[in-house]
Amino acid sequence: MKASELKELTIKEIEEKIENEESLMVKMKLNHTVSPLDNPQKIKVTRRNIARLKTVLRQKQLSETSND
Repeated sequence: MKASELKELTIKEIEEKIENEESLMVKMKLNHTVSPLDNPQKIKVTRRNIARLKTVLRQKQLSETSND
């Protein structure tokens, strides 16, 4: 997902996506430890997606508090 698409989501939706991505990453890491993944770059992409989601979430939280 692109950052522009993420900015349109609500805070609650972003938090849910973060939880889903983190659980997916844990599963991928565990599976990769047991037997190598077909594409280990998926772990890297997932980690970056989580970081992107957290960045957008923080921006929204800061803008919400500054508006109050």
